[in-house]
Amino acid sequence: MKENGKDYTAYTVAPLANVSLCASAVERALNRPSHLPGMVCMHGPAGWGKSKAATFVALKYRGYYIQCQETWTNRAILHYILQTMGIPPRQRVWEMAEQVCEQLAKSGRPLIVDELDKLVKKKSVELIRDLYEGSGAVILLIGEQGIYDKLGRWERFHRRIVEWVQAAPADIEDCGHLRRLYHPEVEMEQDLLERITEVSGGSAGRVCLNLAAVAKLAADTGMGKVGLQDWGKRQFLTGDRGVGHGRM
Repeated sequence: MKENGKDYTAYTVAPLANVSLCASAVERALNRPSHLPGMVCMHGPAGWGKSKAATFVALKYRGYYIQCQETWTNRAILHYILQTMGIPPRQRVWEMAEQVCEQLAKSGRPLIVDELDKLVKKKSVELIRDLYEGSGAVILLIGEQGIYDKLGRWERFHRRIVEWVQAAPADIEDCGHLRRLYHPEVEMEQDLLERITEVSGGSAGRVCLNLAAVAKLAADTGMGKVGLQDWGKRQFLTGDRGVGHGRM
C-alpha cells in the first residue's frame, strides 16, 4: 500500500517490537488528558528500526510523515509538510506555518518527524514547537541515541514531550518475523536465526542484510532449509570495520 509517496506494505505485516512500542505511545498521546503535552519522541541507535516503526504509525493513524534532510531550511520543512498534506503552499514562511497548523488541527492526524537530529543541528526545533503550539496535534519525533540531551538546550521544547520511547534492539522474534516477511521461501533453523540476531547487534537493518545473504546462499545452492552448519565459516555483516564475523 502506498500513501504520501511511501510504500508502507511491509510495515503492516511485520509486528516488530519497536513498531508496537511506537504505536502504543502514539495511541496514548492521541487519547491523553487535555492538560498533558502531545509530543512523543522515539530514540535509539541507527538501524534499530525506528523509521520502520514511524512509517507504520503514519499508515495506522494516517499521519503526515516527513524525513528531514540536511539541506532543509525552515521554509523547506514547511513546504515539504504541505506537499505531504496535498496543500499548495503560500508565499511567506509564517503563512505556510499557519497552513500546517490549521490542517493538523482540523484533521486530528499526527505529524511524524523522522531524522530529528538534522533539525537540532540547524536549530529548527523551535519551528516544530510552533507547529505543536499552533495545532495541539500529536507529533511523533524520531531521533538517534542522545537526542534527549541534545533537546535539553530547548527547555520549552523538551517539556512538551509527554513520552520518551527507547527503541529496543532487534531480538530473535524480530529476526523470525523479518525472515517470514522477506524470505518465506527459505526455512532457516533456530541456531542460524539466533546467530544472526547476535551478530547484528540489535540492528534490524543488519538482520535484514544477513537474512538476505542466507537467502542468496539458499538460492545459489538449491537448499530449502539452512542452518548454522550449512552457513559454515561464511561471514556475517556486523557493522564493525572489515567484513564482519564468521561463526567464531
